[in-house]
Amino acid sequence: MNDTEREAIILNSAWEMIDGMVNWAMFVKPDRIEISNLLFETSQNARLFVILLGDFLSEIRAFKRDPVPLGLKRAPNNARLSDLTFLFHLRQVCADPRLATDPAALSAAVEAFATWLEGEFTATEVNLGSIGIVANLRVTRYRYLKMCGDIAKHSLARLATNVGHLRKLLVDAGHPVSEQHAYLAVEDFWGWFQQDIFMYHSSQIAELLNNIRWGIYDYLQPEFRRSWHLTERATPGFPIYGYRVPEEISEPIAVAMYWEAMNRTREPPYVQRFVIPDYMKRRH
Repeated sequence: MNDTEREAIILNSAWEMIDGMVNWAMFVKPDRIEISNLLFETSQNARLFVILLGDFLSEIRAFKRDPVPLGLKRAPNNARLSDLTFLFHLRQVCADPRLATDPAALSAAVEAFATWLEGEFTATEVNLGSIGIVANLRVTRYRYLKMCGDIAKHSLARLATNVGHLRKLLVDAGHPVSEQHAYLAVEDFWGWFQQDIFMYHSSQIAELLNNIRWGIYDYLQPEFRRSWHLTERATPGFPIYGYRVPEEISEPIAVAMYWEAMNRTREPPYVQRFVIPDYMKRRH
């Protein structure tokens, strides 16, 4: 897989993942053009969103000694937190663009989300009633979101890694607990962080993801204008179109992803650009 093929895969995959999270089936569509806050349609939508977000924030790894899937590059061993997410691959596009020449807007959107994810905050007086502890937990946004996504997705038996993270948070807060007690506290952690802090953050997360989607759209516009054309079979009633796929793209999966990315670029993203007011971003 060459760099151009890899870029087509990365951009289309990121756009597809964001489409699955930031849409008007997941959130209540506001009556006003200006969006100041977003609400999930149901609690199940909120749960699905954090599961999908957890996938976006997951590192793509090779299985045993196999290569990383789809020819993607592996994050370095000393990677920063945001490089353990799909943002790492978007950074590769911005650092060495192939399908277009101006990734500035996309890069700014990627770095804004990365900076936000890596930020820390202290959740005060977190009540883990099942083990009789009230603690001030200091955690990065990346870590708590990953934990919430995993808890939403998996049964208790699949949460050993996250139980370890919870124990470390409690040790840092001056409340060391056993593994068994940490398992008991998982539901309380979920209730506090998912149903309170995540719900507060969800509008801002949607804004940051939407900015990345618009950044991809803007970045691909010159390539779309170059590539799109009516085919010889086109008629006034059936304007059959095609794309002039770059010569560098020949792998079947890359060709398919290129077509999908171009099709997405035919129209602006269906969620308009929006900015959540600062007063909705002051907590955590």
